[in-house]
Amino acid sequence: MMTSEERDPGAFLARIKEEKSEGAPGRLKIFFGAVAGVGKTYCMLQTARKLKADGLDVVIGYVETHGRAETAALLEGLEQIPLKKLEYRGTQQLEFDLDAALSRKPQVILVDELAHTNAPGSRHIKRWQDVEELLDSGVDVFTTLNVQHVESLNDLVDHITGVPVQERVPDSIIERAYDIELIDLPPDELIQRVKEGKVYLQERAMHALDNFFRKGNLIALRELALRVTADRVEAQMDQYRLSRQINEPWPASEKILVCVSQSPLSSTVVRAARRMAAGLRAKWMVAYVQTPKSASMSAPDRNRVVQTLRLAEQLGAESRELIGSSVSEEIVKCARQNNVSKIVVGKPAQARWKEMLFGSVVDDIIRRSGIIDVYVITGEKHSHEAAQTFSSRQRTKPNSYIKALVVVALCTILAKLMLPYFELSNVVMTYMLGVVITANQYGRGPSVLASILSVATFDFFCVPPYLTFAVSDTQYVVTFAVMLTAALVISTLTTRVKQQAESARQREERTYALFSMSRELSSTLDSQGLFEIGLRHISAVFHSQTALFLPDEKENLTVHARGLGRHALWNVDSGVALWVFRNKKPAGAGTDTLPAAEAIYVPLLGYKGVIGVLVVSFLEEGRFVSPDRLRLLETFASQIAIACERADLAGESEKARLQMRSEQLKNTLLSSVSHDLRTPLSTIAGAASSIAEDATGLSAHDRKALAQMICLESQRLNSLVTNLLAVTKVDSGEVELSIEDYPLDEIIGSAVSAIIPAIGEGRLEVRLDDNDAEVSVDEPLIQQVFVNLLENALKHTPDECKIEVTATISDTEVVVSVRDNGPGVSDREKCKIFEKFQRGSNAGSGGSGLGLAIAKGIVHAHGGKIWVEDAPGGGAIFKVALPLAAKGKRRCIASGS
Repeated sequence: MMTSEERDPGAFLARIKEEKSEGAPGRLKIFFGAVAGVGKTYCMLQTARKLKADGLDVVIGYVETHGRAETAALLEGLEQIPLKKLEYRGTQQLEFDLDAALSRKPQVILVDELAHTNAPGSRHIKRWQDVEELLDSGVDVFTTLNVQHVESLNDLVDHITGVPVQERVPDSIIERAYDIELIDLPPDELIQRVKEGKVYLQERAMHALDNFFRKGNLIALRELALRVTADRVEAQMDQYRLSRQINEPWPASEKILVCVSQSPLSSTVVRAARRMAAGLRAKWMVAYVQTPKSASMSAPDRNRVVQTLRLAEQLGAESRELIGSSVSEEIVKCARQNNVSKIVVGKPAQARWKEMLFGSVVDDIIRRSGIIDVYVITGEKHSHEAAQTFSSRQRTKPNSYIKALVVVALCTILAKLMLPYFELSNVVMTYMLGVVITANQYGRGPSVLASILSVATFDFFCVPPYLTFAVSDTQYVVTFAVMLTAALVISTLTTRVKQQAESARQREERTYALFSMSRELSSTLDSQGLFEIGLRHISAVFHSQTALFLPDEKENLTVHARGLGRHALWNVDSGVALWVFRNKKPAGAGTDTLPAAEAIYVPLLGYKGVIGVLVVSFLEEGRFVSPDRLRLLETFASQIAIACERADLAGESEKARLQMRSEQLKNTLLSSVSHDLRTPLSTIAGAASSIAEDATGLSAHDRKALAQMICLESQRLNSLVTNLLAVTKVDSGEVELSIEDYPLDEIIGSAVSAIIPAIGEGRLEVRLDDNDAEVSVDEPLIQQVFVNLLENALKHTPDECKIEVTATISDTEVVVSVRDNGPGVSDREKCKIFEKFQRGSNAGSGGSGLGLAIAKGIVHAHGGKIWVEDAPGGGAIFKVALPLAAKGKRRCIASGS
């Protein structure tokens, strides 16, 4: 026999997901501590040595010993992957070699200091990203982490210690760990270790003791570390219970669940539960169960529920809205799923005879709770009096009862017409149909009235003796009783089905509205686009006018966006918006704060705080805001805030990537250009010093040769500087194109003339299909393209081989090809050969790797194409496609405009 939880498809899917997670490749173990010096690295190495002794393949990727001899001694006998050397600002940095680790792929790898920031030039900015890639590749990772580096605790640690922490690790990485081992040390012992120089050198140790390592800081950080570890252990226990379908709670720690309703007693119960949770230092949550009957609640009662849940959230509880047909069943189910140890409910306010007749939620919870303790809380005297008088249902309109009378009258007429032809048992069905219609259209009250009247009229008009309530046969008494019971049951069930259908329809509408907006929000990272999408959906769902306030750098709020057309809200109050922004609470119409405002102001609450204020004015309902719609509006605002933060994070990530790329380019430029600058300068300096020091001893031929050498190297130096300036202009989009029609043969001829001194006569072969062809180009820049292509061919072509330049002409363009007889370009290199500082694997020591990148930028600025192909028989062919001239045209354009 399966339990309801076992039949739950959501629980089954969660279990399958958990099993997949447990079998996923690569597991993370974190050696966790409060601060540096508690022994995390030491314990990690000890564990690694035990695994090595058990036969596992354990490798050290990166371990920082901090000069501690006892830690360094544990490295002996363990294989270490050589560290990667990176040049940064003239210094050499040693970093973890991720590629070497992936190539080695051990069973377990040790990567110390998870929060470390990698040196520029590394693949990832942070070391935790390296660890993620190792885990994804199937490698188990041991690492170390201090509590101050946990992202979600950053503000708290800053407040406690006064020391901002720049290196942080996302909580998602910690949640991914299959095991967290707490390495703990009492504050006094740790302070003694610092004084003995076992944590820092003596000068730094004294500074640490006066600042971060104060005893108060250490106590607070130790408590944080213990709490983080305890939370992780509790999460692991919950996952285990879920995966093993264990329904009964394991109350390893106190957790309280408070059940609330629309009763005025609920606020009293919440406050009492808050005091209980504080005394037990327990987590607590508040739950409200929405049943089919909730659809008929009055507006004051719905507002009371929302206010109670908000009160609970303000007092520090987690609030939940559950949906089900039975309050007691859903409460106990929620308690078991969340490993609750205590359930708190309010004392029932209804009469005892009603509890005996209709049942009691409190009694049902006690019977279902099993090993969970149930506390029944009473309120103050005035709360009981209020509880006795509150109304939980909307009043039925009087005309609904009149319509019920009409339905019964019509059924009586129809029954009277049927009486001569049908048995009484069939005539009764007419009244049953009337009861169903009344219950479906007008609600429970009119349907109960219709049930009673149906029995009375059936007796009066259809049962002999007619037109009297007297009964000639006692069997009709049983018929009347059964008829009344059936009518009441049918009316109750029909009303309940209608309520359930209405509740399901409202839930479906809310779910679809949130899904539609979330789907659109996920499709863009543009902040303005996100605001427009959010305001459009809110205007449509709530039939309202909308506006959005955003802060500037000085936190001055201004209207940043409005709804479209008639949904634009122009009458806004910046004072109310500023209050909402600073207090992080809704205000305005329909709330308890500044209710005189003509619109409701809702904060856009994200992970980092308030990012703006949403203003909504309802067109149909004026200044009235129902509680359920207010909660839905807050959910919409939260979705917009999260989407905006996601866009900001994506932008920051892109900036970080570009910054890292920029640093890489700078390092590559320095390493590449330094050699190319040094060679011609050394040659020029040597030749010039020879002439200056021994001018009379040199023959005229020698002096001429040295002068030619100086001239040639100066030209090389000038070419390199020209390329650097050109690539800077191409990258920044500052290349001005002066487009004119030029003969193609003249452009190629000028390029050949510029390269002849270096290439020599007879090695260059030029063939053009049409010597009169003209192209619309900036002649000096296109000449530079051909010069760069010829220089590239010269570097890769043996001295005895020729370089071929050909041009083929079509109706709209000309394709110029430069072929060399070198080793060619591999398929892997073709996709990046035109990037800056990229040089082929067979390139010699010369060249900066800029020539082809400049050529690509210039050609693309002309609207042309450049690519490389394999030459038949070996070598490479670089091809450039340029537009043919349109006669009589002359224009000036800027690239990128």
